[in-house]
Amino acid sequence: MVNICLICDFFYPRLGGVEMHIFQLGLCLMERGHKVIIITHKYDNRAGVRYMTNGLKVYYCPFVPAHEQVVLFTYMGSLALLRQILLREEIHVVHSHAATSFFGGELLLHAKSLGYKTVFTDHSLFAFNDAASFHVNKILKFILSEVDHAVSVSHISKENLSMRASLDPRNISVIPNAVDCSRFKPDPSKRYPLNTVNIVVISRLTFRKGVDLLVDVVPTICKKFPQVYFIIGGDGPKKKIIEESIKKHGLTDRVEMLGSVPGHKVREVLVRGHIFLNTSLTEAFCIAIVEAASCGLFVVSTNVGGVVEVLPKNMVNFAKPDPDDICEKLAVAIPIAKNVPSHQYHEQVAKMYSWHMVAERTETVYNKILSSPYPSILGRIKACQSNGPIFGLYLLILLIIDYIAIFILDLIFPYKNLSKPLKFNTEYRANKEKYGDHQFKIN
Repeated sequence: MVNICLICDFFYPRLGGVEMHIFQLGLCLMERGHKVIIITHKYDNRAGVRYMTNGLKVYYCPFVPAHEQVVLFTYMGSLALLRQILLREEIHVVHSHAATSFFGGELLLHAKSLGYKTVFTDHSLFAFNDAASFHVNKILKFILSEVDHAVSVSHISKENLSMRASLDPRNISVIPNAVDCSRFKPDPSKRYPLNTVNIVVISRLTFRKGVDLLVDVVPTICKKFPQVYFIIGGDGPKKKIIEESIKKHGLTDRVEMLGSVPGHKVREVLVRGHIFLNTSLTEAFCIAIVEAASCGLFVVSTNVGGVVEVLPKNMVNFAKPDPDDICEKLAVAIPIAKNVPSHQYHEQVAKMYSWHMVAERTETVYNKILSSPYPSILGRIKACQSNGPIFGLYLLILLIIDYIAIFILDLIFPYKNLSKPLKFNTEYRANKEKYGDHQFKIN
């Protein structure tokens, strides 16, 4: 049994691909007999220790996010609390997710000084030619200079991570995302409005998700195909320009804006459609198109990042990130949309993707790094120097400060004086209703 800590700035109640990945991975690792805890920052009034499905333990630490739910990179600000959590829970492996989660990056650095094995999973692609990506990549190179192993969700993502963080590609594993296909079953009887070809879009309405492309595609397709009906779910800063475009072209009866769609209602929206449209400008994997294919929808997607690795060619039409090309690919898909073998799509996706397979492959990574020797202080110094003469010296100073701070904390709060955490009441699993987990069924 391995005691695992998953850490990220992004987790429930925030909803998204990274959040779902961490949640599902944690549950499946627990099913395989491991102990799993999750560490994130507080969300509004959600603070302290919470238990989720099957006793998945989540620490909502009292750190306030500064921008887009990300905690500022303070380096020493979180050390005392995170050290206590890791020691109390007797953790063996620290597994951080997402390059923009600086909270997770901090713990990766401290974990090496505390003697823990570390893993990092990258979920996004970043460029090299803009200021924001440049700074993220520089910090990521610093954070991952000593990581034991890295994981990418696609081969494109692996190449991107290797170049950004100067990692040996042999030290990066490709473990794709997955979907719980039992939650995304097709149901053609739910497709409405009737006598239309329904095109579904569900995403965060941001620039990276290609909303500017969508604004041009919707009126063009509605004008060319009178039988098409758009269903758009999601929220974000670009929502207003879509609503303005709909009013400008008089498409209020042809486009349905749902707003934010909770995770448990995504399937209800997907099964209404015949085609799923993804206009993202960058994607490392894109879980959304897998969920759509599992629900029996034909997919039209921009040909960016790792999207080409996700689905077989019979399930998807790829387009350039250009409005005209997207409209061309939709024009090909619309006539065949009602003849798509929905249940066959679902069965095919179910064989390809499973969170249990993701957990099994991640477990292999854990076993590999746990069997490898721990780095010496000299090895850590060399890793700092690999970041250059000036930045490397700065990192070396931080490393020394880290060791001094941990030494002081060991004197003030010795391990023997730390209280042990309470064990989760396993009776919950046998009688969930007794503990308030009610499942209502309507005949």
